[in-house]
Amino acid sequence: MSEQTQQFGSDNYSGICPEAWAAMAEANRGHERAYGEDSWTQRAADHFRRLFETDCEVFFAFNGTAANSLALAASCQSYHSVICAETAHVETDECGAPEFFSNGSKLLLARTVQGKLTPPAIREVALKRQDIHYPKPRVVTLTQATEVGTVYRPAEVRAISQVCRELGLSLHMDGARFANACAFLGCSPAELSWRAGVDVLCFGGTKNGMAVGEAILFFNKALAEDFDYRCKQAGQLASKMRYLSGPWVGMLENGAWLRHAGHANRCARLLAELVADVPGVELMFPVEANGVFLQLSETAIRRLTDWGWRFYTFIGAGGARFMCSWDTEEARVRELAADIRRAMA
Repeated sequence: MSEQTQQFGSDNYSGICPEAWAAMAEANRGHERAYGEDSWTQRAADHFRRLFETDCEVFFAFNGTAANSLALAASCQSYHSVICAETAHVETDECGAPEFFSNGSKLLLARTVQGKLTPPAIREVALKRQDIHYPKPRVVTLTQATEVGTVYRPAEVRAISQVCRELGLSLHMDGARFANACAFLGCSPAELSWRAGVDVLCFGGTKNGMAVGEAILFFNKALAEDFDYRCKQAGQLASKMRYLSGPWVGMLENGAWLRHAGHANRCARLLAELVADVPGVELMFPVEANGVFLQLSETAIRRLTDWGWRFYTFIGAGGARFMCSWDTEEARVRELAADIRRAMA
């Protein structure tokens, strides 16, 4: 297979969707003011406020690591701690960036049910110790959709938010695949964020068809104080900001963000359906977003890899993750399913 052939290793493999590409090309016409003072950045921020039905503070960063880490740092002092799932991206895949940007705030790992934090698990970690020798819990972070492809319902987020308020904790949402969660649930972004008690959301664009660019939305404006300085210090203040913010206009103005997420979700469900009857194949987690987690034989994994398929195997012996994207073709999904069936034979 050529390197241009569609793969299922990550939704980061995909190219730029037409809406983001066209908006960037339009933003490239003529001159605009620098450092976020341009009209495109204002338009993108206003689109977010309309989409979320609230007057939130909006910032843009190059990638999810910076967005999450800076958002968490805005809620923490160095002696604080952040409660997260044991599988959370901030714990497993961000190279200590949350600790770095917060000057040392410790991550405290909580048990999960199908990748999701629960109020009892949060309470257990937050109340484990309350003496001055232990980093004081200050924030809970949720990943939506989770690292195993499951989705928090609004009621689940509200229950977690209630525990946070009770314990004096802020609630952050890593929404790298927030669009996929909205598409799956059929609920509004507001219902799944600030109306459910989320204080700050990092809305992912890269995995939904953009080249770069994550949006950071502060519903609790007090947490956004001096956040522009944090972005500048961290190298996240783009001089030509319109190239980060402009594509968001293309994504948001006509609903492309939701259409693309819905397409990726449908492709994931199709893959799961096509291999459901293959002997020996087990679905590890419910397919609720754009990822399919399958238990395969080690022999099948080697065969698929030898045949040129790219996918991740970080979830235990025989576990394989297949991610669908905004541009995944149904024919390619069927080809993969056929090879999974052949590899397991």
